[in-house]
Amino acid sequence: MSDLPDWFGPFASRGLAAALGIDVVELTRERVVATMPVDDRTRQPFGLLHGGASIALAETVASLGAVMHVDRERFSAVGLEINGNHLRAKTDGVVRATATPVHVGRSTQIWSIEITDEAGRLVCVSRCTLAVVERRPSH
Repeated sequence: MSDLPDWFGPFASRGLAAALGIDVVELTRERVVATMPVDDRTRQPFGLLHGGASIALAETVASLGAVMHVDRERFSAVGLEINGNHLRAKTDGVVRATATPVHVGRSTQIWSIEITDEAGRLVCVSRCTLAVVERRPSH
């Protein structure tokens, strides 16, 4: 995605999302969409998409959506709870996560995430609750 906000650069180039090959393709206040490859980085020992990788993808898109709703100079959004229901096995290719807000409050946000395969079939559904917290000064 070429029109990402300036603050997004460091996120995309390091950390878990970069290690898993997560690619954000849409980032707005109403919706976040990202893809992730199903490969040796994201598969469990039996060759299936690892449930933890799906949850990492879900929390990534929810967190990005949450920070679109806060003053990033003063606040951050951190995960409080996440759940996921794994509905379909995936052994290769790419999955796509779409996050939409359910509730955007002053101190908490709830996001709904659907992860689908290339045919649009549900692989995982997830819900993520985030806390909006004041940022600590950098040392």
